[in-house]
Amino acid sequence: MNNIKQVLDSLGIDAENSGISTGRNSWPGSGEMIESYSPVDGSMIAKVSSADKCDYDKVIEVSREAFKVWRMVPAPKRGDIVRQMGDQLRNKKQALGILVSYEMGKSLQEGLGEVQEMIDICDFAVGLSRQLYGLSMHSERVQHRMYEQWHPLGIVGIISAFNFPVAVWSWNAMIAWVCGDVSVWKPSEKTPLTAIACQHIIRTVLIENNLPEGISSVVAGGKEVGQFLAEDSRIALLSATGSTRMGKAVGESVAKRLGKSLLELGGNNAIIVSNSADLSIAIPGIVFGAVGTAGQRCTSTRRVIVHEEIYEDLKNALVKAYGQLKIGNPLEDHIHMGPLIDKMAVENYETAIGKIRKEGGRFVVAPKVLSGGIYNSGCYVAPCIAEVDNNYAIVQTETFAPILYLIKYKYLEEAIEIQNAVPQGLSSSIFTLNIREAEMFLSQTGSDCGIANVNIGTSGAEIGGAFGGEKETGGGRESGSDAWKNYMRRQTSTINYSSSLPLAQGIKFELE
Repeated sequence: MNNIKQVLDSLGIDAENSGISTGRNSWPGSGEMIESYSPVDGSMIAKVSSADKCDYDKVIEVSREAFKVWRMVPAPKRGDIVRQMGDQLRNKKQALGILVSYEMGKSLQEGLGEVQEMIDICDFAVGLSRQLYGLSMHSERVQHRMYEQWHPLGIVGIISAFNFPVAVWSWNAMIAWVCGDVSVWKPSEKTPLTAIACQHIIRTVLIENNLPEGISSVVAGGKEVGQFLAEDSRIALLSATGSTRMGKAVGESVAKRLGKSLLELGGNNAIIVSNSADLSIAIPGIVFGAVGTAGQRCTSTRRVIVHEEIYEDLKNALVKAYGQLKIGNPLEDHIHMGPLIDKMAVENYETAIGKIRKEGGRFVVAPKVLSGGIYNSGCYVAPCIAEVDNNYAIVQTETFAPILYLIKYKYLEEAIEIQNAVPQGLSSSIFTLNIREAEMFLSQTGSDCGIANVNIGTSGAEIGGAFGGEKETGGGRESGSDAWKNYMRRQTSTINYSSSLPLAQGIKFELE
Protein backbone atom coordinates (compact mmCIF):
# COMPACT_ATOMS: atom_id res chain seq x y z
CA MET A 1 0.00 0.00 0.00
CA ASN A 2 3.00 2.29 -0.57
CA ASN A 3 3.47 2.14 3.24
CA ILE A 4 0.87 4.67 4.36
CA LYS A 5 2.52 5.11 7.76
CA GLN A 6 5.70 6.29 6.07
CA VAL A 7 3.63 8.64 3.92
CA LEU A 8 1.97 10.12 7.01
CA ASP A 9 5.32 10.48 8.77
CA SER A 10 6.85 12.22 5.76
CA LEU A 11 3.97 14.70 5.77
CA GLY A 12 4.25 15.37 9.50
CA ILE A 13 0.86 13.91 10.44
CA ASP A 14 0.21 12.62 13.94
CA ALA A 15 -2.06 9.68 13.28
CA GLU A 16 -3.43 9.77 16.81
CA ASN A 17 -4.54 13.38 17.14
CA SER A 18 -4.31 16.31 14.74
CA GLY A 19 -6.93 18.95 14.22
CA ILE A 20 -6.26 22.67 14.42
CA SER A 21 -3.34 24.69 13.11
CA THR A 22 -2.68 28.41 12.72
CA GLY A 23 0.55 28.44 10.78
CA ARG A 24 3.03 28.01 13.60
CA ASN A 25 1.10 26.36 16.40
CA SER A 26 -1.22 23.36 16.30
CA TRP A 27 -3.30 21.72 18.97
CA PRO A 28 -5.97 19.07 19.40
CA GLY A 29 -9.43 20.55 19.16
CA SER A 30 -11.93 20.30 21.96
CA GLY A 31 -14.70 18.94 19.74
CA GLU A 32 -15.52 15.40 18.73
CA MET A 33 -12.93 13.08 17.21
CA ILE A 34 -13.14 12.49 13.46
CA GLU A 35 -11.96 9.07 12.37
CA SER A 36 -10.64 9.07 8.81
CA TYR A 37 -11.25 5.77 7.02
CA SER A 38 -9.86 4.90 3.62
CA PRO A 39 -12.51 3.77 1.12
CA VAL A 40 -9.76 1.78 -0.58
CA ASP A 41 -9.56 -0.98 2.06
CA GLY A 42 -11.75 0.23 4.92
CA SER A 43 -8.79 0.89 7.24
CA MET A 44 -8.83 3.73 9.72
CA ILE A 45 -5.93 5.98 8.74
CA ALA A 46 -5.92 8.45 11.62
CA LYS A 47 -7.97 10.37 14.16
CA VAL A 48 -8.52 14.10 13.91
CA SER A 49 -9.98 16.28 16.64
CA SER A 50 -12.56 18.86 15.63
CA ALA A 51 -12.95 22.43 16.84
CA ASP A 52 -15.48 23.79 19.27
CA LYS A 53 -16.52 27.45 19.32
CA CYS A 54 -13.65 28.45 21.64
CA ASP A 55 -11.11 26.81 19.33
CA TYR A 56 -12.68 28.54 16.36
CA ASP A 57 -12.67 31.97 17.98
CA LYS A 58 -9.02 31.57 18.91
CA VAL A 59 -8.16 30.83 15.29
CA ILE A 60 -10.11 33.85 14.03
CA GLU A 61 -8.41 36.23 16.47
CA VAL A 62 -4.97 34.94 15.48
CA SER A 63 -5.97 35.36 11.82
CA ARG A 64 -7.10 38.95 12.39
CA GLU A 65 -3.74 39.86 13.91
CA ALA A 66 -1.88 38.13 11.06
CA PHE A 67 -3.89 40.07 8.48
CA LYS A 68 -2.69 43.39 9.91
CA VAL A 69 0.88 42.35 9.13
CA TRP A 70 0.36 40.38 5.91
CA ARG A 71 -1.59 43.13 4.13
CA MET A 72 1.42 45.43 4.52
CA VAL A 73 3.77 43.03 2.73
CA PRO A 74 4.15 44.17 -0.91
CA ALA A 75 2.22 41.95 -3.30
CA PRO A 76 5.32 40.76 -5.24
CA LYS A 77 6.90 39.68 -1.95
CA ARG A 78 3.70 37.83 -1.05
CA GLY A 79 4.06 36.19 -4.45
CA ASP A 80 7.55 35.04 -3.57
CA ILE A 81 6.22 33.35 -0.44
CA VAL A 82 3.67 31.50 -2.58
CA ARG A 83 6.51 30.53 -4.94
CA GLN A 84 8.29 28.90 -2.01
CA MET A 85 5.09 27.07 -1.12
CA GLY A 86 4.94 25.74 -4.66
CA ASP A 87 8.50 24.48 -4.33
CA GLN A 88 7.61 22.65 -1.13
CA LEU A 89 4.62 21.07 -2.83
CA ARG A 90 6.91 19.87 -5.59
CA ASN A 91 9.10 18.22 -2.97
CA LYS A 92 6.10 16.51 -1.38
CA LYS A 93 4.15 15.73 -4.55
CA GLN A 94 4.51 11.95 -4.45
CA ALA A 95 3.64 11.55 -0.76
CA LEU A 96 0.74 14.00 -0.88
CA GLY A 97 -0.58 12.43 -4.08
CA ILE A 98 -0.57 9.00 -2.44
CA LEU A 99 -2.42 10.36 0.58
CA VAL A 100 -5.04 12.05 -1.61
CA SER A 101 -5.58 8.78 -3.45
CA TYR A 102 -5.73 6.64 -0.31
CA GLU A 103 -7.93 8.93 1.78
CA MET A 104 -10.33 9.94 -1.01
CA GLY A 105 -10.21 6.91 -3.31
CA LYS A 106 -9.31 8.49 -6.65
CA SER A 107 -6.62 6.87 -8.80
CA LEU A 108 -3.01 7.66 -8.00
CA GLN A 109 -2.68 9.42 -11.34
CA GLU A 110 -5.58 11.67 -10.39
CA GLY A 111 -4.11 12.19 -6.91
CA LEU A 112 -0.79 13.27 -8.36
CA GLY A 113 -2.66 15.41 -10.88
CA GLU A 114 -4.48 17.16 -8.07
CA VAL A 115 -1.19 18.05 -6.38
CA GLN A 116 0.11 19.26 -9.74
CA GLU A 117 -2.92 21.54 -9.89
CA MET A 118 -1.79 23.03 -6.59
CA ILE A 119 1.68 23.62 -7.98
CA ASP A 120 0.22 25.18 -11.11
CA ILE A 121 -1.95 27.61 -9.15
CA CYS A 122 1.12 28.62 -7.13
CA ASP A 123 2.90 29.48 -10.38
CA PHE A 124 -0.16 31.37 -11.60
CA ALA A 125 -0.42 33.30 -8.32
CA VAL A 126 3.25 34.30 -8.43
CA GLY A 127 2.74 36.00 -11.79
CA LEU A 128 -0.54 37.47 -10.60
CA SER A 129 1.19 39.13 -7.65
CA ARG A 130 2.65 41.68 -10.10
CA GLN A 131 -0.60 42.13 -12.05
CA LEU A 132 -3.22 43.25 -9.53
CA TYR A 133 -4.10 46.05 -11.89
CA GLY A 134 -6.62 48.84 -11.38
CA LEU A 135 -8.04 51.08 -14.09
CA SER A 136 -7.19 54.73 -14.71
CA MET A 137 -10.19 56.71 -15.94
CA HIS A 138 -10.66 60.18 -17.39
CA SER A 139 -12.56 62.54 -15.14
CA GLU A 140 -15.20 64.89 -16.54
CA ARG A 141 -13.82 67.60 -14.25
CA VAL A 142 -10.83 69.74 -15.16
CA GLN A 143 -7.55 68.88 -13.41
CA HIS A 144 -8.93 65.80 -11.76
CA ARG A 145 -7.61 62.27 -11.92
CA MET A 146 -9.76 59.22 -11.30
CA TYR A 147 -8.55 55.71 -10.82
CA GLU A 148 -9.43 52.35 -9.33
CA GLN A 149 -7.35 50.34 -6.91
CA TRP A 150 -7.69 47.01 -5.16
CA HIS A 151 -6.99 46.39 -1.47
CA PRO A 152 -6.76 43.19 0.59
CA LEU A 153 -10.12 42.00 1.80
CA GLY A 154 -9.42 40.32 5.16
CA ILE A 155 -10.04 36.79 6.37
CA VAL A 156 -11.12 34.37 3.64
CA GLY A 157 -12.98 31.32 4.89
CA ILE A 158 -12.70 28.21 2.71
CA ILE A 159 -15.02 25.20 2.91
CA SER A 160 -13.81 22.40 0.63
CA ALA A 161 -15.40 19.13 -0.48
CA PHE A 162 -14.04 15.59 -0.30
CA ASN A 163 -13.75 15.01 -4.04
CA PHE A 164 -10.91 17.50 -4.51
CA PRO A 165 -9.59 17.60 -0.97
CA VAL A 166 -6.61 19.87 -1.67
CA ALA A 167 -6.78 21.43 -5.15
CA VAL A 168 -9.85 23.60 -4.68
CA TRP A 169 -8.49 24.91 -1.37
CA SER A 170 -5.31 25.94 -3.18
CA TRP A 171 -7.28 27.76 -5.89
CA ASN A 172 -8.68 29.95 -3.15
CA ALA A 173 -5.79 30.16 -0.72
CA MET A 174 -2.94 30.91 -3.12
CA ILE A 175 -4.89 33.67 -4.86
CA ALA A 176 -6.13 35.06 -1.53
CA TRP A 177 -2.59 35.14 -0.15
CA VAL A 178 -1.09 37.11 -3.03
CA CYS A 179 -4.04 39.49 -2.69
CA GLY A 180 -2.99 40.13 0.92
CA ASP A 181 -5.68 38.08 2.65
CA VAL A 182 -5.32 35.35 5.27
CA SER A 183 -7.26 32.09 5.11
CA VAL A 184 -9.15 29.78 7.45
CA TRP A 185 -9.84 26.37 5.93
CA LYS A 186 -12.52 23.91 6.98
CA PRO A 187 -11.82 20.74 5.01
CA SER A 188 -14.38 18.02 4.45
CA GLU A 189 -14.72 15.82 7.52
CA LYS A 190 -14.40 12.89 5.07
CA THR A 191 -10.87 13.92 4.03
CA PRO A 192 -9.24 15.87 6.90
CA LEU A 193 -5.76 14.35 6.69
CA THR A 194 -4.87 15.81 3.32
CA ALA A 195 -5.71 19.26 4.71
CA ILE A 196 -3.48 18.76 7.72
CA ALA A 197 -0.69 17.57 5.43
CA CYS A 198 -1.00 20.73 3.31
CA GLN A 199 -0.93 22.90 6.41
CA HIS A 200 2.30 21.27 7.58
CA ILE A 201 3.85 21.95 4.17
CA ILE A 202 2.76 25.61 4.25
CA ARG A 203 3.89 26.02 7.85
CA THR A 204 7.53 25.31 6.96
CA VAL A 205 7.52 28.26 4.56
CA LEU A 206 5.87 30.61 7.05
CA ILE A 207 8.38 29.71 9.75
CA GLU A 208 11.39 30.00 7.44
CA ASN A 209 10.28 33.51 6.47
CA ASN A 210 9.45 34.56 10.05
CA LEU A 211 5.89 35.36 9.07
CA PRO A 212 3.10 35.75 11.61
CA GLU A 213 0.97 32.92 12.80
CA GLY A 214 -2.48 32.88 11.27
CA ILE A 215 -1.79 33.58 7.60
CA SER A 216 -2.90 30.00 6.97
CA SER A 217 -5.17 28.11 9.38
CA VAL A 218 -6.98 24.78 9.34
CA VAL A 219 -10.01 24.06 11.53
CA ALA A 220 -11.28 20.51 11.34
CA GLY A 221 -14.93 19.77 12.01
CA GLY A 222 -18.34 19.11 10.60
CA LYS A 223 -21.38 21.17 9.73
CA GLU A 224 -21.14 23.29 12.87
CA VAL A 225 -17.72 24.70 11.90
CA GLY A 226 -19.15 25.64 8.52
CA GLN A 227 -21.94 27.46 10.35
CA PHE A 228 -19.39 29.33 12.47
CA LEU A 229 -17.79 30.62 9.27
CA ALA A 230 -21.05 31.44 7.53
CA GLU A 231 -22.45 33.43 10.44
CA ASP A 232 -19.23 35.22 11.42
CA SER A 233 -19.04 38.87 10.32
CA ARG A 234 -15.25 38.71 10.80
CA ILE A 235 -15.07 36.51 7.67
CA ALA A 236 -14.77 38.92 4.75
CA LEU A 237 -15.38 36.25 2.09
CA LEU A 238 -16.60 32.68 2.44
CA SER A 239 -15.76 30.40 -0.47
CA ALA A 240 -17.72 27.15 -0.26
CA THR A 241 -17.55 24.11 -2.52
CA GLY A 242 -20.09 21.31 -2.23
CA SER A 243 -23.66 20.35 -2.92
CA THR A 244 -26.36 22.77 -3.98
CA ARG A 245 -28.20 22.02 -0.74
CA MET A 246 -25.16 23.00 1.30
CA GLY A 247 -24.57 26.08 -0.82
CA LYS A 248 -28.09 27.36 -0.33
CA ALA A 249 -27.70 27.10 3.45
CA VAL A 250 -24.29 28.82 3.40
CA GLY A 251 -25.45 31.53 0.99
CA GLU A 252 -28.49 32.32 3.12
CA SER A 253 -26.45 32.59 6.33
CA VAL A 254 -23.82 34.82 4.72
CA ALA A 255 -26.47 36.99 3.06
CA LYS A 256 -28.21 37.57 6.39
CA ARG A 257 -25.10 39.43 7.58
CA LEU A 258 -24.63 41.07 4.15
CA GLY A 259 -21.38 39.21 3.71
CA LYS A 260 -19.67 38.00 0.55
CA SER A 261 -19.83 34.39 -0.57
CA LEU A 262 -18.31 32.51 -3.48
CA LEU A 263 -20.26 29.34 -4.20
CA GLU A 264 -19.11 26.39 -6.32
CA LEU A 265 -21.94 23.88 -6.18
CA GLY A 266 -23.45 20.99 -8.12
CA GLY A 267 -23.13 20.08 -11.76
CA ASN A 268 -25.26 17.96 -14.09
CA ASN A 269 -22.94 18.07 -17.04
CA ALA A 270 -23.75 16.99 -20.57
CA ILE A 271 -21.79 16.14 -23.69
CA ILE A 272 -23.51 16.62 -27.05
CA VAL A 273 -22.21 14.20 -29.69
CA SER A 274 -22.94 15.40 -33.22
CA ASN A 275 -23.25 13.13 -36.24
CA SER A 276 -20.08 14.85 -37.48
CA ALA A 277 -18.10 14.00 -34.32
CA ASP A 278 -14.78 12.18 -34.33
CA LEU A 279 -15.73 9.21 -32.18
CA SER A 280 -12.09 8.25 -31.66
CA ILE A 281 -11.74 11.22 -29.31
CA ALA A 282 -15.36 11.42 -28.17
CA ILE A 283 -15.40 7.94 -26.62
CA PRO A 284 -12.39 8.41 -24.29
CA GLY A 285 -13.62 11.89 -23.44
CA ILE A 286 -17.00 10.53 -22.39
CA VAL A 287 -15.60 7.56 -20.48
CA PHE A 288 -13.06 9.57 -18.49
CA GLY A 289 -15.67 12.22 -17.76
CA ALA A 290 -18.09 9.59 -16.48
CA VAL A 291 -15.81 7.28 -14.47
CA GLY A 292 -12.90 9.53 -13.47
CA THR A 293 -12.88 9.96 -9.67
CA ALA A 294 -15.68 7.34 -9.74
CA GLY A 295 -18.09 9.93 -11.07
CA GLN A 296 -17.56 12.14 -8.02
CA ARG A 297 -16.35 15.30 -9.73
CA CYS A 298 -18.61 18.33 -9.92
CA THR A 299 -17.62 18.33 -13.62
CA SER A 300 -18.26 14.59 -14.13
CA THR A 301 -20.17 13.73 -17.29
CA ARG A 302 -23.71 12.74 -16.31
CA ARG A 303 -25.57 12.96 -19.64
CA VAL A 304 -24.57 12.17 -23.22
CA ILE A 305 -26.92 13.68 -25.80
CA VAL A 306 -26.37 11.80 -29.06
CA HIS A 307 -27.52 12.47 -32.62
CA GLU A 308 -29.97 9.80 -33.74
CA GLU A 309 -27.89 8.88 -36.80
CA ILE A 310 -24.93 7.72 -34.69
CA TYR A 311 -26.79 6.76 -31.52
CA GLU A 312 -26.44 2.99 -31.90
CA ASP A 313 -22.79 3.20 -32.98
CA LEU A 314 -21.91 5.38 -30.01
CA LYS A 315 -23.85 3.21 -27.58
CA ASN A 316 -22.10 0.07 -28.80
CA ALA A 317 -18.69 1.76 -28.58
CA LEU A 318 -19.37 2.86 -25.00
CA VAL A 319 -20.51 -0.63 -24.01
CA LYS A 320 -17.27 -2.01 -25.44
CA ALA A 321 -15.17 0.65 -23.65
CA TYR A 322 -16.88 0.01 -20.32
CA GLY A 323 -16.08 -3.66 -20.70
CA GLN A 324 -12.38 -2.76 -20.61
CA LEU A 325 -12.51 -0.75 -17.38
CA LYS A 326 -10.48 -1.99 -14.42
CA ILE A 327 -11.89 -1.24 -10.97
CA GLY A 328 -9.82 -1.71 -7.86
CA ASN A 329 -7.16 -0.35 -5.55
CA PRO A 330 -6.48 3.15 -6.96
CA LEU A 331 -2.85 3.04 -5.86
CA GLU A 332 -2.13 0.21 -8.28
CA ASP A 333 -1.10 0.78 -11.88
CA HIS A 334 -3.59 0.52 -14.74
CA ILE A 335 -6.66 0.96 -12.50
CA HIS A 336 -9.26 3.18 -14.16
CA MET A 337 -11.58 3.64 -11.21
CA GLY A 338 -11.34 3.29 -7.45
CA PRO A 339 -14.06 3.28 -4.80
CA LEU A 340 -16.75 5.77 -3.89
CA ILE A 341 -15.93 7.90 -0.85
CA ASP A 342 -17.98 5.86 1.65
CA LYS A 343 -20.88 3.46 2.12
CA MET A 344 -23.38 6.32 2.16
CA ALA A 345 -22.29 7.15 -1.39
CA VAL A 346 -22.93 3.52 -2.33
CA GLU A 347 -26.43 3.79 -0.86
CA ASN A 348 -27.05 6.93 -2.96
CA TYR A 349 -25.87 5.00 -6.04
CA GLU A 350 -28.33 2.18 -5.31
CA THR A 351 -31.16 4.64 -4.65
CA ALA A 352 -30.52 6.36 -7.98
CA ILE A 353 -30.48 3.00 -9.77
CA GLY A 354 -33.89 2.18 -8.31
CA LYS A 355 -35.32 5.53 -9.41
CA ILE A 356 -33.96 5.13 -12.94
CA ARG A 357 -35.69 1.77 -13.28
CA LYS A 358 -38.91 3.05 -11.73
CA GLU A 359 -39.08 5.97 -14.18
CA GLY A 360 -38.54 3.71 -17.18
CA GLY A 361 -34.80 3.84 -17.81
CA ARG A 362 -33.11 0.88 -19.48
CA PHE A 363 -29.56 -0.12 -18.58
CA VAL A 364 -27.20 -1.04 -21.40
CA VAL A 365 -24.30 -1.46 -18.96
CA ALA A 366 -25.67 -2.94 -15.75
CA PRO A 367 -25.06 -1.42 -12.31
CA LYS A 368 -23.61 -3.51 -9.51
CA VAL A 369 -22.26 -3.08 -6.00
CA LEU A 370 -18.96 -4.95 -5.83
CA SER A 371 -18.05 -6.97 -2.75
CA GLY A 372 -15.53 -9.44 -1.41
CA GLY A 373 -11.81 -9.73 -2.01
CA ILE A 374 -10.27 -6.44 -3.04
CA TYR A 375 -13.68 -4.82 -2.68
CA ASN A 376 -14.04 -5.59 1.03
CA SER A 377 -14.34 -1.93 2.07
CA GLY A 378 -17.91 -1.95 0.75
CA CYS A 379 -17.30 1.23 -1.27
CA TYR A 380 -16.83 -0.17 -4.77
CA VAL A 381 -19.46 -0.09 -7.52
CA ALA A 382 -19.53 -0.82 -11.22
CA PRO A 383 -20.01 2.16 -13.56
CA CYS A 384 -23.21 1.86 -15.55
CA ILE A 385 -25.03 3.37 -18.53
CA ALA A 386 -28.78 3.90 -18.85
CA GLU A 387 -30.99 5.03 -21.72
CA VAL A 388 -33.35 7.68 -20.33
CA ASP A 389 -35.45 10.74 -21.04
CA ASN A 390 -34.05 14.05 -19.86
CA ASN A 391 -37.25 14.89 -17.98
CA TYR A 392 -36.87 12.00 -15.51
CA ALA A 393 -36.66 13.46 -12.00
CA ILE A 394 -33.50 11.46 -11.26
CA VAL A 395 -31.82 12.78 -14.43
CA GLN A 396 -32.54 16.32 -13.28
CA THR A 397 -30.66 15.56 -10.06
CA GLU A 398 -26.89 15.30 -9.58
CA THR A 399 -25.91 11.85 -8.33
CA PHE A 400 -22.29 11.65 -7.19
CA ALA A 401 -21.62 8.24 -8.72
CA PRO A 402 -20.50 6.73 -12.06
CA ILE A 403 -23.96 6.65 -13.64
CA LEU A 404 -24.12 7.81 -17.26
CA TYR A 405 -27.34 8.70 -19.08
CA LEU A 406 -27.83 8.34 -22.86
CA ILE A 407 -30.34 10.65 -24.56
CA LYS A 408 -31.17 10.83 -28.29
CA TYR A 409 -31.63 14.02 -30.32
CA LYS A 410 -32.45 14.98 -33.92
CA TYR A 411 -31.54 18.68 -34.29
CA LEU A 412 -28.77 20.64 -32.59
CA GLU A 413 -31.21 23.21 -31.24
CA GLU A 414 -33.05 20.35 -29.54
CA ALA A 415 -29.78 18.99 -28.09
CA ILE A 416 -28.86 22.39 -26.64
CA GLU A 417 -32.35 22.73 -25.17
CA ILE A 418 -32.02 19.30 -23.54
CA GLN A 419 -28.60 20.16 -22.17
CA ASN A 420 -29.78 23.44 -20.65
CA ALA A 421 -33.01 21.99 -19.25
CA VAL A 422 -31.58 21.11 -15.84
CA PRO A 423 -31.25 23.28 -12.73
CA GLN A 424 -27.44 23.13 -12.75
CA GLY A 425 -25.08 24.98 -15.07
CA LEU A 426 -21.45 24.07 -14.51
CA SER A 427 -19.72 22.30 -17.40
CA SER A 428 -20.73 21.31 -20.93
CA SER A 429 -19.19 19.98 -24.11
CA ILE A 430 -19.85 19.25 -27.74
CA PHE A 431 -18.00 16.86 -30.01
CA THR A 432 -18.33 18.02 -33.60
CA LEU A 433 -16.19 18.76 -36.66
CA ASN A 434 -18.82 21.19 -37.96
CA ILE A 435 -17.70 24.76 -37.22
CA ARG A 436 -21.26 26.08 -37.38
CA GLU A 437 -22.36 23.63 -34.71
CA ALA A 438 -19.38 24.51 -32.52
CA GLU A 439 -20.02 28.24 -32.81
CA MET A 440 -23.75 27.85 -32.15
CA PHE A 441 -22.95 25.82 -29.04
CA LEU A 442 -20.66 28.61 -27.77
CA SER A 443 -23.00 31.44 -28.71
CA GLN A 444 -25.55 33.31 -26.60
CA THR A 445 -28.16 30.80 -27.77
CA GLY A 446 -25.97 27.84 -26.90
CA SER A 447 -24.73 26.33 -23.65
CA ASP A 448 -25.85 28.16 -20.51
CA CYS A 449 -22.99 26.74 -18.45
CA GLY A 450 -20.01 28.52 -16.97
CA ILE A 451 -17.73 26.11 -18.87
CA ALA A 452 -18.36 25.18 -22.51
CA ASN A 453 -15.88 22.98 -24.39
CA VAL A 454 -15.51 21.81 -27.98
CA ASN A 455 -13.99 18.40 -28.73
CA ILE A 456 -12.91 17.81 -25.14
CA GLY A 457 -14.95 16.45 -22.25
CA THR A 458 -16.65 18.20 -19.36
CA SER A 459 -13.98 17.24 -16.84
CA GLY A 460 -10.44 18.47 -16.36
CA ALA A 461 -10.44 22.29 -16.19
CA GLU A 462 -7.14 24.17 -16.34
CA ILE A 463 -6.20 26.71 -13.66
CA GLY A 464 -5.69 29.54 -16.17
CA GLY A 465 -9.41 29.95 -16.79
CA ALA A 466 -12.00 31.04 -14.24
CA PHE A 467 -13.79 27.97 -12.90
CA GLY A 468 -17.47 27.99 -11.98
CA GLY A 469 -21.02 27.87 -13.22
CA GLU A 470 -24.48 29.37 -13.41
CA LYS A 471 -27.95 28.67 -12.00
CA GLU A 472 -27.84 26.20 -9.08
CA THR A 473 -24.09 25.84 -9.50
CA GLY A 474 -23.88 29.07 -7.52
CA GLY A 475 -22.39 31.62 -9.90
CA GLY A 476 -18.95 31.76 -8.28
CA ARG A 477 -15.62 31.87 -10.10
CA GLU A 478 -12.32 30.58 -8.73
CA SER A 479 -8.78 30.06 -9.97
CA GLY A 480 -7.66 31.90 -13.12
CA SER A 481 -8.59 34.88 -15.30
CA ASP A 482 -9.83 37.78 -13.15
CA ALA A 483 -11.23 35.59 -10.36
CA TRP A 484 -8.69 37.31 -8.07
CA LYS A 485 -11.08 40.26 -7.82
CA ASN A 486 -13.30 38.19 -5.53
CA TYR A 487 -10.54 38.29 -2.91
CA MET A 488 -9.99 42.05 -2.87
CA ARG A 489 -12.05 45.16 -2.24
CA ARG A 490 -12.37 47.69 -5.02
CA GLN A 491 -11.87 51.38 -4.34
CA THR A 492 -12.53 54.22 -6.78
CA SER A 493 -10.48 57.34 -6.03
CA THR A 494 -10.71 60.85 -7.49
CA ILE A 495 -7.95 63.40 -6.94
CA ASN A 496 -8.44 67.12 -7.45
CA TYR A 497 -5.18 68.93 -8.21
CA SER A 498 -6.79 72.22 -9.24
CA SER A 499 -7.34 75.35 -7.16
CA SER A 500 -11.13 75.18 -7.49
CA LEU A 501 -13.88 72.70 -6.62
CA PRO A 502 -15.93 71.83 -9.70
CA LEU A 503 -18.74 69.36 -9.01
CA ALA A 504 -19.67 66.36 -11.10
CA GLN A 505 -22.55 66.63 -13.60
CA GLY A 506 -21.98 70.41 -13.71
CA ILE A 507 -23.87 70.97 -10.47
CA LYS A 508 -23.64 74.52 -9.08
CA PHE A 509 -23.35 74.94 -5.35
CA GLU A 510 -22.15 78.41 -4.40
CA LEU A 511 -21.62 80.03 -1.04
CA GLU A 512 -21.30 83.77 -0.52
